[in-house]
Amino acid sequence: MANFTLFFNSFLSYLLLFILIVILGVIACFIGINLRKKKDAKDASVQESTGNGQS
Repeated sequence: MANFTLFFNSFLSYLLLFILIVILGVIACFIGINLRKKKDAKDASVQESTGNGQS
């Protein structure tokens, strides 16, 4: 029974670490998407202000 308890504690520890890494990855993706959308909107407004419409 002691071996099972040690295994279960180790398993939960790695599971928690995996969940934390996944959550950080998802947050990083959302931040990256948000920053890219802001950059694209800024570039579009700069192109409209110059009037040529070419990049």
